[in-house]
Amino acid sequence: MTAAAAKPAILALADGTVFHGTAFGADGETGGEVVFNTAMTGYQEILTDPSYSAQLVAMTYPEIGNVGVNREDTESRRPFVDGFIVKEYWDPPSNWRAERSLGDYMREHGIVGIAGIDTRALVRHLRTHGAQEGVISSVDLDPKRVVAKAKARPGLVGVDLVKAVTCDAAYEWDDPLWELSSDTIRATGASARAASPVAGAAVAGAAGAAVAGAAAAARGGQAPAAAARGARPLVVAYDYGIKFNILRNLVASGCRVRVVPATTTAADVLAQRPDGVFLSNGPGDPDAVPYARENVAKLIGKVPIFGICLGHQILGLALGGRTFKLKFGHHGANHPVKDVTTGRVEITSQNHGFAVDVESLRGLAELTHLNLNDRTVEGLTHTKEPLFSVQYHPEASPGPHDAQYLFRRFVDLMARTKNG
Repeated sequence: MTAAAAKPAILALADGTVFHGTAFGADGETGGEVVFNTAMTGYQEILTDPSYSAQLVAMTYPEIGNVGVNREDTESRRPFVDGFIVKEYWDPPSNWRAERSLGDYMREHGIVGIAGIDTRALVRHLRTHGAQEGVISSVDLDPKRVVAKAKARPGLVGVDLVKAVTCDAAYEWDDPLWELSSDTIRATGASARAASPVAGAAVAGAAGAAVAGAAAAARGGQAPAAAARGARPLVVAYDYGIKFNILRNLVASGCRVRVVPATTTAADVLAQRPDGVFLSNGPGDPDAVPYARENVAKLIGKVPIFGICLGHQILGLALGGRTFKLKFGHHGANHPVKDVTTGRVEITSQNHGFAVDVESLRGLAELTHLNLNDRTVEGLTHTKEPLFSVQYHPEASPGPHDAQYLFRRFVDLMARTKNG
């Protein structure tokens, strides 16, 4: 860490535990639920994952910032994490793809960070006592006052965080998966294009005109051929906090993709005559978004459905099940999951603090995937209707990619339903 970033800071938890460190990123104060992520790579994808809204993320990997930040690795339109906690922050990046330092990026987006704390001690504390509200501050260093602020925070239960991260208007996405070469990032199966946080997005409405124009410029003015667009199955994707790589995987699997806001009614979705509906990841408590549950319930049996993460939980609620809050959640890229239908074990990327109660769905849905760490539900399918969901992230960027086959499974489900 550079001398300029050596300003003192503290992290205070709601149970009174305090960690002293140094500030990096934006100067100030921020609060949220403190969770830990066990991934060794992908901190930029973590920062820009909307599922981390209202959370302070502690990285268990000790050295963060050494590869800097670039334009290609964002997973949404901006960072959504509310605070960042690391053992050692490395300011000058050393990577051929780096365009700026992590600290500069965080300052631009107002993200407060703390470095130099014992992240091992923090993780052990959270594993023992559970995820809890916390506050990072570089402007108020009085432990008692900052602990009081942490105790006063509302927490995640019962709070609708989806409305703060969903898109404002519907848009279409046509960029497939990235392919890394020695000198550029390009979309697989397409001509090379300039990197852009909004590449591939064509937003409906006047408010989206600028975004659509930027996307067209990023594609070099190219648009998919109308015939090719018409030949592909149309997937309407609910944006509860969707990640770009989900959209890329859907396109790479042969789909046309139209993203709609989380509050879009089931009638509006069905009016678009989709071949399938996708339910995305997103932040917070699934019980706090009743409009999502109600709309999904109206879609069951009318169109094939595939849900991921929060979408999986919302589907479970729509089927009549229940969800519950995990002690410290699943956040990382090394979670083992067993596909009980095949016996195959996948290493998965996960980011959620709630889970579906499988007993509440007995007779309504069947368990397909099981977490091998804590035996919680990782996947469901219906006994009669064309739908399935997983709790983890098969689109994981930067990885692992063990579960990418699920996108092809969704395409196959849509084809069988259409032809059956």
